[in-house]
Amino acid sequence: MEDKEILTKFKNPESKNYAFNLLVRKYQEKIYWLIRKMVIDHDDADDLVQEVFIKVWKNLDKFKEASQLYTWIYRIATNECLTFLNKKRKRFFLSIVDVEKELVDKINNSPMLDGEEIQKQLQKALLKLPDKQRLVFNMKYYEEMKYEQIAAITGTSIGSLKASYHHAVKKIEEILADD
Repeated sequence: MEDKEILTKFKNPESKNYAFNLLVRKYQEKIYWLIRKMVIDHDDADDLVQEVFIKVWKNLDKFKEASQLYTWIYRIATNECLTFLNKKRKRFFLSIVDVEKELVDKINNSPMLDGEEIQKQLQKALLKLPDKQRLVFNMKYYEEMKYEQIAAITGTSIGSLKASYHHAVKKIEEILADD
């Protein structure tokens, strides 16, 4: 079902719950993987997906349709990821290195990456990037989004995104070459 149809159904009190259910089914997996690539841990990703859709539910009536619906939802998800990672560092007074070590341990113990050593190495290299660079890299590389889409989601200029992606690729190449 198209987003416009979902939004129309959402505005009708009789079909509001049905429409939201359709929206969750349509975007839940994409949002989960966007978040999972940032926070690594399945349980944290699950919790954040729930938070994202709670915010979507509470604010969908206010959605102005100035952007595409998925752009709006992805923006909520990226903000939730960045907020979560910042809170985690502050709550436990962890340095970036400590958070990175914790996430590397989760990658090493992840059954989803068993036997995929190259994927593990890439994930570990990604953890060494600043959060926003990692987010841009994930959206461009894994989600295959266009810079225009990423710009709409992050509120960042296309030029800055291209530079972030370029720097991320260079850093990843250097990290993988050193390993």
